Amino acid sequence: MKFFASIAMIVLANAAMAQLSPTPKAAVDQLIPWLLNEDQQLRGVPFSEVILDTTGKKVFRFDANEPVDQRVAKAISAACDETMKRLNATGSAIQNVDRINEVSSHFEDNLRELLNATPGLRCEFPLTNEGKVQRSGYPDLRIVDLESKRVFYLDPKLYAAGSRDSSFRTFFSREASESRTATERHGYSPVWRFTRWDLVDLSRFEVKLKAEFQGSNRDMYRPEAIVASGSGD
Repeated sequence: MKFFASIAMIVLANAAMAQLSPTPKAAVDQLIPWLLNEDQQLRGVPFSEVILDTTGKKVFRFDANEPVDQRVAKAISAACDETMKRLNATGSAIQNVDRINEVSSHFEDNLRELLNATPGLRCEFPLTNEGKVQRSGYPDLRIVDLESKRVFYLDPKLYAAGSRDSSFRTFFSREASESRTATERHGYSPVWRFTRWDLVDLSRFEVKLKAEFQGSNRDMYRPEAIVASGSGD
């Protein structure tokens, strides 16, 4: 009898503890508060580690003493100088373009042409995982040093003069080197002038994680979610 009583007490105690214990939160319920807590956002994450963890590819730092790095950096520098000279010229293709986003494609096209014409280099648009050419997205250009077979990625980005130290987001995820070029806008006439360029080693870049929840029109306007509609007639 005592044996059965002991068993009963243990079962009852376990049942009581189960009733008092809170129901474990689902993974998404734990994730959302963590993402939205700004103090716990991931900050100062090496960009090279993001690339390694997401693609399995290692990003190498630029080495000023390495002949291949020197050769490619010299070629990019010369291409940037010549591109600025071409696009700043009176009557260049960009002088009647209204939006800076449209100007950037001209800068990119000139860089690709000049780098591809550089002996020992090949410059092209990067391929997708399926081996297809895709111009949209980052990075914009893929440079191959033919002698060493080393691959460099280049992503030209334009910014307005005076905004170099801005804290607004100007970059989000892809790899290797990034060329930034300053521009000036004069009055309301469509006149653009490139004033400088910088070649940035993104292996030294640190990024932060910013939570964002998003949805498309297809997600929003699902038939089962619409409660009323009208045609305005």
